[in-house]
Amino acid sequence: MRALVREHQIEVSHLVQPMFVVENARDAGPIRSMPGVHRYTVESAVQEVGVLDALDVRAVLLFGIPDTKDAVASSNYDPNGVVQRAARAIKEAFGHVIVIADLCNCEYTSHGHCGIVDERGEVDNDATVEILVRTALTYARSGVDVIAPSDMMDGRVRAIREALDSEGFEHVAIMAYSAKYASAFYGPFREAADSTPQFGDRRSYQMDPPNAREALREISLDIDEGADIIMVKPGMPYLDIVRAARDSFDVPIAVYNVSGEYSMLKAAAQNGWIDEDRAVDELLTGFVRAGADVIITYFAKDYAARHAPH
Repeated sequence: MRALVREHQIEVSHLVQPMFVVENARDAGPIRSMPGVHRYTVESAVQEVGVLDALDVRAVLLFGIPDTKDAVASSNYDPNGVVQRAARAIKEAFGHVIVIADLCNCEYTSHGHCGIVDERGEVDNDATVEILVRTALTYARSGVDVIAPSDMMDGRVRAIREALDSEGFEHVAIMAYSAKYASAFYGPFREAADSTPQFGDRRSYQMDPPNAREALREISLDIDEGADIIMVKPGMPYLDIVRAARDSFDVPIAVYNVSGEYSMLKAAAQNGWIDEDRAVDELLTGFVRAGADVIITYFAKDYAARHAPH
């Protein structure tokens, strides 16, 4: 009876599994601060997508870890870069799987910031947008279905949309990290992606956690510029933002259940303090109840395996 009248359901088809893909095989393997999560080579990433596909998880979000970095993220827009090669390999093997490419520079810059740093040590918004557009085109040419700019630079959605359309990639969607907060919950990700800033922090271009109305303005701007899906990140501490966005905008909304949220739940479960399966079910239900259509979570594979038809 409870199942019959249940108001909200988690659909495996709405889950996205993030994946870290490395250029150098020596960098592959388990991530210490994210139990159960791995870095993959291009080849092993394709194998993992096969496992996900069998579980009906048919959307992945790719993050690349290059072998070399420099001040201008040149390996990011290399047509044969790690994400570009991974996207081509995954689409060749599993054409029906949705490949989403995170679009940022932090994994590719020697200084670890999301943008190009000028002589004053500040991120140059416009110079960064030029790099993002250049990279987005290489992703589209590699078969990526959805480009997900996560940098929080002003005007990047419009610039990417115009560039994609001008080259005939009208079918490539944009999932904008529209309300991305300067959060303490990104710590494990920075180990996984080797993207810790070498100086300063990202508060000059990511959002201030106490601000809610600003998030709605940022989301509105991205929709006006051509975003097909908007995202709120992190998830758990910002469910009010997800709810406010759902009430205000008639577009698909994604939420990112980020690394710190994943790791603290895993740590509590490994210590026997909580029931992991029940906690994950409750967590993902909370995202759906708040209004999210798309849930990006490191729990996607495990959740799908537990709820697979027998």
